[in-house]
Order: sequence, then structure tokens, then C-alpha cells
Amino acid sequence: MTDDIGKLLLRVSVGVLILLHGIAKLQSGIDGVAGMLSGHGLPTFLAYGVYLGEVVGPILVIIGLFTRIGALFMVGNMLFAFALAHMGDLFSLGQMGGWALELQGMFLFGSIAIALLGAGRYSVGGINGRFN
Repeated sequence: MTDDIGKLLLRVSVGVLILLHGIAKLQSGIDGVAGMLSGHGLPTFLAYGVYLGEVVGPILVIIGLFTRIGALFMVGNMLFAFALAHMGDLFSLGQMGGWALELQGMFLFGSIAIALLGAGRYSVGGINGRFN
């Protein structure tokens, strides 16, 4: 029982925090992401993938439906974020001594943990153990 509560807490906290970034992109657009992709010689249509990783994935994770797939969308999104925007800080420390990318790292490794753990009992897919 406590394992399932822990999975729920992890899913909702990581999912909501990433979803907030997705909502911001829904409101302001993906031009910044498209520009970063273009700057790296990648096609700009890939910028629409941010909606999978920051909107669709987190919603699936939060409700616990196709949780592992949703978490993999978030993992992919974070890997692109690291590659496009954060490589310069990969081995840097912040002003307080922590890793400069600790937030992005928490999103990435939290998403990997969710993909490995699945949704647990307290999820839409957890009712009968399928689709989570």
C-alpha cells in the first residue's frame, strides 16, 4: 500500500511540475524550441515533440494511464532539453554548491523512475492492472 502511495506522489509531483512548463509553451508557443533545433541543424517540426513531453506525457503520468509511455515521452523531452539548452552546464555547480542542472536532472531521473516503476494501484490504469 505505501509503495502505491509513493508511486502516486512521485507521478503527480513530477507530472505537474513538467506540465506547468508545457502549459507555458501552449500559451507562448514553441518558437524558442524551434530556434534551438534549427541552431543545431535539426528540423524545426521536431519542436512539436515538446507537446508530447511536456503536455501529453505528464497528463498520462498524472492520471496513471499508459504511465510508462507518458514517462518515456518526458524522458525524451528532457534528453532533448539537455542536448539543446543545457550541455554547457552539464558539469557545473550552482551558486549554492548544487548541480547547476538539478531541476532538469530531477525531471529526467524522476521520469526514468516512473517509467521503471509504473503507475501503481492508485491510477486510472491501476484498477485492473492494465494500461499503466
